[in-house]
Amino acid sequence: MADTGRPFFRLLEEPFVDRIIDEALSVLEKVGVFVEHEQAASLVFDHGARKDSASGHVLIPRVLVERSLQSAPPHFRIFDSTGNRSYLVGGNDVHFDPGSAALKIHDTALNEARLARTEDLVRFHRLTEKLDHFHFQSTGLVSSDVPGAIQDAYRTYVALLYCTKPVVTGLFVTEGFRPMLDMLVTVRGTAELLRQKPLAIFDACPSAPLRWSNLTTHSVMECARAGIPSEFIAVPLAGATGPVTLSGSLVQHAAENLAGIVIAQHVCPGSPVVFGGSPAIFDMRSGNTPLGAVETVMLNAGHAQIGKRLGLPTHAYMGLSDAKSPDAQAGLESAIGTVLAGLTGVNVVSGAGMLDFESCQSLEKMVVDHDICGMVYRLLEGVLPRNAPMALDLLREVGHQSEFLNLPHTLEWYRREQHFPALLDRGNYDQWVDAGKPSLLHRASARVNELIAGEPLPVLPELHRLELRKIMIDHAKSSGIDHLPDPQGN
Repeated sequence: MADTGRPFFRLLEEPFVDRIIDEALSVLEKVGVFVEHEQAASLVFDHGARKDSASGHVLIPRVLVERSLQSAPPHFRIFDSTGNRSYLVGGNDVHFDPGSAALKIHDTALNEARLARTEDLVRFHRLTEKLDHFHFQSTGLVSSDVPGAIQDAYRTYVALLYCTKPVVTGLFVTEGFRPMLDMLVTVRGTAELLRQKPLAIFDACPSAPLRWSNLTTHSVMECARAGIPSEFIAVPLAGATGPVTLSGSLVQHAAENLAGIVIAQHVCPGSPVVFGGSPAIFDMRSGNTPLGAVETVMLNAGHAQIGKRLGLPTHAYMGLSDAKSPDAQAGLESAIGTVLAGLTGVNVVSGAGMLDFESCQSLEKMVVDHDICGMVYRLLEGVLPRNAPMALDLLREVGHQSEFLNLPHTLEWYRREQHFPALLDRGNYDQWVDAGKPSLLHRASARVNELIAGEPLPVLPELHRLELRKIMIDHAKSSGIDHLPDPQGN
């Protein structure tokens, strides 16, 4: 995406960003991080880190972090399942994907949230495939009709069956990585081709404050070995698991992410990583973590700035809402976060469709958020000098008459100058009444049904579908599970 004419939002002054980074380096050097994974801890010890005898934390010297930052690539490309279409993750390119991984889905017919099932996962990925402003898909729902031991692989399985887009995913159990990797290799062809053209980004979530669990570290190390990008999702909660000040939580967030970069780069120098996260404030009145709060948006815009200053690809959870249904609050909160994410230049923006503190997905909210993303992309194009001169010759031609509608110039440029959202009502009042006075939610529901009507077309060759099914069944059997829902309905 060209930067000519593009507007930007910068929450933090550059010297302040440098202060935050400097203090985060001091935190790693003097306070350290707890690394549960013994192999990872030994690896960084071998390269100059030391163990704090009192706390057991890994103390990481600045030089080790700086060396790791030098080897981490400033950008990488992620590919769809065909291997033909790719997206640059880095610079100021912005890519949206639905948030993950919700346990519930909002059922519009019931106007309530319920546990998601396999058929909901299928609808979710079929819809994501049709929404062009979502460049990536995500394993955004957890299926309640599948045992927890195999849910990681199952979510990836359904995603690959029904959507060609690159997958943003992650682990809840260490045993999930191998079958997920096998599926990705199957779709790409070979492990080397997957390394050359990665199909997935794996989220890795350190535990606040300053802890890298065995699960999260395992994910980072395995991804580094396979050439799969790791996306660090540090989640300090200001006032609960992080300092109550936004600046203090940004320091902690940076330290947690930098520790992940050190681990990844010492497993395999040059491993693609993403400086990301989902920090939030902690509401002292309710005990909740409002992801649509303006302070939460500020934390995410701020940490993205820090990642850019470090020369890394960036990610943030923005565009979410704490509303319980896709209502006016959902639109308000999501629009603020999505617009500021785009203006900040966050490379991977997760959160579309999400409600209720990241616990619920809504297909109706997804299509509304998709319209917001389209408006953001138009905003990022900026105001460009389409002609030279821009208006002088036109005004000479038209004079003082209001006759621009039929000009060749208007026909040439109006579709490029104006964005046309699918759901917004721009008709007059009488037209709205004649249509039955539909609400935005009503239009969104109709749009969902329109986009996923009929039988789904296969997005993978039959041979690949059969091999994915075999990998999934074998994984289930090895976990002691005899029955597995078939998302293809066979």
